[in-house]
Amino acid sequence: MSLSGKTAVITGSNSGIGLGVARELAKAGADIVLNSFTDNDDDHKLASDMAEEFGVTVRYIQADMSKADQCRALIEKAGKCDILVNNAGIQHVAPIDEFPTEKWDAIIAINMNSAFHTTAAALPLMRKGGWGRIVNIASAHGLTASPYKSAYVTAKHGVVGMTKVVALETAKEDITANAICPGYVHTPLVEKQIPDTAKKYDMTEEEAIEKVILERQPSKQFATVEQIGGTAVFLCSSAAEQITGTTISVDGGWTAL
Repeated sequence: MSLSGKTAVITGSNSGIGLGVARELAKAGADIVLNSFTDNDDDHKLASDMAEEFGVTVRYIQADMSKADQCRALIEKAGKCDILVNNAGIQHVAPIDEFPTEKWDAIIAINMNSAFHTTAAALPLMRKGGWGRIVNIASAHGLTASPYKSAYVTAKHGVVGMTKVVALETAKEDITANAICPGYVHTPLVEKQIPDTAKKYDMTEEEAIEKVILERQPSKQFATVEQIGGTAVFLCSSAAEQITGTTISVDGGWTAL
């Protein structure tokens, strides 16, 4: 489908899943607003290179997703937001009784609260334009849990819950809200973890991937950023007009267990 004429704002999109989603939306014809907390030449070159590759308008807007006012300012600076992809996220792993308070606060702010602030700012723009798609990048951990990830699991469950509320509040409008729940996705960050994991468990990298990293992913294959992006494009298509308030798992069967 063509998303020509639509503007998509993707938080946390200068690498990984966010960048993959941005590229697929650009490939479908949408103008793109990239975002992260940094603001350097590489960020702006990423935007200009994407614009040249796909023939769409691409801007980079710096905003710290841990700050409520900057979340809302991102949407205001974008000026137009037909498609909002809440992707920004961080992780920390620790037992709950040892979980650092500052890490809890940061994860809740970036992974969950930011989605509230950007959505609240974007909805008036979507209503003005008569069309909108909100795609929240949640996680398999928005539907199930793992030990030592209390803040992340809490935040992602919160995002799934908020998705449902937004869908109900916009049900009679041409606006939908859905959450994509990836399992493990092959990103540069995950790629860097493979050698260390193999060394830690005295395994080959292939064994570490199958037996440790993808232990809970029955397919024993990573999802790709292109697959997550393709799912987002589908949710923006006419075929998905009646899909709202739900989750789509891209997790190789993880949540089927």
